[in-house]
Amino acid sequence: MRALEPMPGVRVVGHADALDRLAFPGGVTVLRIAPDELIAVGMADGPTGYAILGEAETGFVGRWLDAGELAAVRRHVEWPLHDGLNQGLVAGVPARVWIGDDGRALLLVAGAYAHELEARL
Repeated sequence: MRALEPMPGVRVVGHADALDRLAFPGGVTVLRIAPDELIAVGMADGPTGYAILGEAETGFVGRWLDAGELAAVRRHVEWPLHDGLNQGLVAGVPARVWIGDDGRALLLVAGAYAHELEARL
């Protein structure tokens, strides 16, 4: 697998209803990691306003996966991956796999675990 790269974005925290109403520019991948929290990968500045806080998120690394790389990741998880956000252990390392309805796939892991995940994949 190719090396993991920094995946800067914005972590946005707020009321679930407020997050539901946010719009993001094209090219930004939105990962809803909790009802009141999301990560907008590829976004430089976060939205702010009533009940919303957006801060730069630089702690993740990852890579966009081609079909072969996604197949390799599937062999290292113990649950079926589905479209949308998948969170759990990948090769025994806490990570996220996002699969878009267009077939794009993103592997995302905290930078502190990057070397371990790369070694296991």
